[in-house]
Amino acid sequence: MKRPARPITATYLQNAATFYLERYPSTAEGLRRVLNRRVRRAELAEAPIIDNVQQTIDAIVAKFVGAGMIDDEAFAQTKARALHRRGTSNKVTRQKLKLAGVDGATLDRAMAGLDQELHTDPRRREWTAAVALARRRRLGPYRPEKDRKERRDRDLAAMARAGFDYALARKVIDAVSVESLDED
Repeated sequence: MKRPARPITATYLQNAATFYLERYPSTAEGLRRVLNRRVRRAELAEAPIIDNVQQTIDAIVAKFVGAGMIDDEAFAQTKARALHRRGTSNKVTRQKLKLAGVDGATLDRAMAGLDQELHTDPRRREWTAAVALARRRRLGPYRPEKDRKERRDRDLAAMARAGFDYALARKVIDAVSVESLDED
């Protein structure tokens, strides 16, 4: 037997937001989406919902932003740094941050902050991310020599799916050795 859906009240939304933020870092927009999903599920289950649910959600989000538990700027910088270390291209990093609810201006500041932190420019940052992806996925020069020729097209495709342009991907995949990647 299915359990009856809980009514959506201000207290319920507050507790749901607190529980979510204790477990996951989030943007203001991300928290708003989580709470709206809860409301949609309750609507589908025909549970009672408070009248001014959107105003309540906005107030809860504003409360967490005001308390400093949600900081879109810090979230964007931390996420951009983590994605860069994993070998994510600038293009894909920007897409992922937009999907997380980071606005354009905050996104631009986070990417510029990443360049300042790494003491580099966007082109160099893209190169280091491509090398990091090749290392992590064992592509190109990180692959055993006997497999390199037959796997070259697959390696280039993996780099393209990761958002790197062809010229950069070819330069990384066709590198003679791992050591030659450090020279660029």
